[in-house]
Amino acid sequence: MGSPDLDEVADVVNGDLLKRRHGLRRDDFIEILLDARSLVEGAEPWIRGRLLSSGKSSLEILCDDGRTHFVARETIARILLTAHTRPAYIDDKDLLAFERADMKRRSSLHEKVEKESKGSDDSHLWG
Repeated sequence: MGSPDLDEVADVVNGDLLKRRHGLRRDDFIEILLDARSLVEGAEPWIRGRLLSSGKSSLEILCDDGRTHFVARETIARILLTAHTRPAYIDDKDLLAFERADMKRRSSLHEKVEKESKGSDDSHLWG
Protein backbone atom coordinates (compact mmCIF):
# COMPACT_ATOMS: atom_id res chain seq x y z
CA MET A 1 0.00 0.00 0.00
CA GLY A 2 1.64 3.22 -1.15
CA SER A 3 4.93 1.56 -2.15
CA PRO A 4 6.01 2.06 -5.75
CA ASP A 5 6.55 -0.95 -8.00
CA LEU A 6 10.32 -1.10 -8.42
CA ASP A 7 10.40 -4.23 -10.59
CA GLU A 8 10.42 -2.07 -13.75
CA VAL A 9 13.70 -0.41 -12.73
CA ALA A 10 15.52 -3.50 -11.44
CA ASP A 11 18.99 -4.43 -12.69
CA VAL A 12 19.22 -6.79 -15.65
CA VAL A 13 22.64 -8.46 -15.50
CA ASN A 14 22.06 -11.53 -17.69
CA GLY A 15 20.77 -12.15 -21.19
CA ASP A 16 21.07 -10.18 -24.40
CA LEU A 17 23.79 -7.53 -24.11
CA LEU A 18 21.54 -4.79 -25.49
CA LYS A 19 18.91 -5.50 -22.84
CA ARG A 20 21.25 -5.46 -19.83
CA ARG A 21 20.86 -2.56 -17.41
CA HIS A 22 22.89 -2.26 -14.21
CA GLY A 23 24.97 0.16 -12.18
CA LEU A 24 24.30 3.19 -10.02
CA ARG A 25 21.75 5.70 -11.28
CA ARG A 26 20.69 9.17 -10.26
CA ASP A 27 18.16 9.06 -7.38
CA ASP A 28 19.18 5.53 -6.28
CA PHE A 29 18.99 4.78 -2.58
CA ILE A 30 22.48 3.76 -1.48
CA GLU A 31 24.60 3.06 1.57
CA ILE A 32 28.28 3.97 1.61
CA LEU A 33 30.88 2.53 3.96
CA LEU A 34 33.74 4.99 4.37
CA ASP A 35 37.33 3.93 4.87
CA ALA A 36 38.02 4.17 8.61
CA ARG A 37 41.33 5.92 7.94
CA SER A 38 39.44 8.90 6.49
CA LEU A 39 37.23 9.41 9.56
CA VAL A 40 37.61 11.26 12.82
CA GLU A 41 37.73 8.82 15.74
CA GLY A 42 34.22 7.79 16.80
CA ALA A 43 32.54 9.03 13.59
CA GLU A 44 29.80 6.96 11.95
CA PRO A 45 31.36 5.05 9.00
CA TRP A 46 28.08 4.64 7.07
CA ILE A 47 26.34 7.28 4.95
CA ARG A 48 22.81 6.40 3.80
CA GLY A 49 20.72 8.39 1.38
CA ARG A 50 19.75 9.20 -2.19
CA LEU A 51 22.39 9.61 -4.89
CA LEU A 52 22.03 13.08 -6.39
CA SER A 53 25.03 13.00 -8.69
CA SER A 54 28.31 11.25 -9.29
CA GLY A 55 31.38 12.90 -10.71
CA LYS A 56 34.92 11.83 -11.46
CA SER A 57 36.10 12.39 -7.92
CA SER A 58 33.02 12.52 -5.69
CA LEU A 59 29.44 11.44 -5.04
CA GLU A 60 26.70 13.84 -3.89
CA ILE A 61 24.24 12.21 -1.48
CA LEU A 62 21.09 13.58 0.15
CA CYS A 63 20.79 11.92 3.56
CA ASP A 64 17.80 11.28 5.82
CA ASP A 65 18.64 14.32 7.94
CA GLY A 66 18.11 16.57 4.89
CA ARG A 67 21.78 17.43 4.57
CA THR A 68 23.76 16.98 1.37
CA HIS A 69 27.06 15.14 1.69
CA PHE A 70 29.86 15.25 -0.87
CA VAL A 71 31.95 12.10 -0.53
CA ALA A 72 35.36 11.73 -2.18
CA ARG A 73 35.59 8.50 -4.16
CA GLU A 74 38.99 7.78 -2.64
CA THR A 75 37.45 7.52 0.85
CA ILE A 76 34.81 4.95 -0.13
CA ALA A 77 35.36 1.34 0.94
CA ARG A 78 32.01 -0.06 -0.26
CA ILE A 79 28.76 1.08 -1.88
CA LEU A 80 25.58 -0.91 -1.37
CA LEU A 81 22.63 -0.36 -3.67
CA THR A 82 19.41 -0.38 -1.65
CA ALA A 83 16.99 0.36 -4.51
CA HIS A 84 16.79 1.90 -7.96
CA THR A 85 14.12 4.57 -8.32
CA ARG A 86 14.63 5.42 -11.99
CA PRO A 87 15.06 3.41 -15.18
CA ALA A 88 18.56 2.88 -16.58
CA TYR A 89 20.09 6.01 -18.14
CA ILE A 90 19.47 4.97 -21.74
CA ASP A 91 15.79 4.21 -20.97
CA ASP A 92 15.11 7.28 -18.80
CA LYS A 93 13.17 9.62 -21.10
CA ASP A 94 12.68 12.27 -18.40
CA LEU A 95 16.39 12.44 -17.66
CA LEU A 96 17.35 12.56 -21.34
CA ALA A 97 14.84 15.38 -21.96
CA PHE A 98 16.22 17.29 -18.96
CA GLU A 99 19.80 16.93 -20.21
CA ARG A 100 18.84 18.08 -23.71
CA ALA A 101 17.10 21.18 -22.32
CA ASP A 102 20.02 21.84 -19.98
CA MET A 103 22.49 21.70 -22.90
CA LYS A 104 20.39 24.23 -24.82
CA ARG A 105 20.22 26.50 -21.78
CA ARG A 106 23.98 26.33 -21.25
CA SER A 107 24.69 26.95 -24.92
CA SER A 108 22.51 30.07 -25.01
CA LEU A 109 24.08 31.28 -21.76
CA HIS A 110 27.58 30.88 -23.23
CA GLU A 111 26.53 32.79 -26.36
CA LYS A 112 25.06 35.58 -24.25
CA VAL A 113 28.22 35.90 -22.15
CA GLU A 114 30.39 35.92 -25.26
CA LYS A 115 28.34 38.69 -26.87
CA GLU A 116 28.33 40.80 -23.73
CA SER A 117 32.03 40.37 -23.02
CA LYS A 118 33.38 41.52 -26.42
CA GLY A 119 30.48 43.50 -27.80
CA SER A 120 30.15 41.14 -30.76
CA ASP A 121 29.79 37.46 -31.38
CA ASP A 122 32.81 37.08 -33.69
CA SER A 123 35.50 37.08 -31.00
CA HIS A 124 36.28 33.45 -31.81
CA LEU A 125 37.62 34.40 -35.28
CA TRP A 126 41.32 34.91 -35.82
CA GLY A 127 42.93 37.73 -37.74
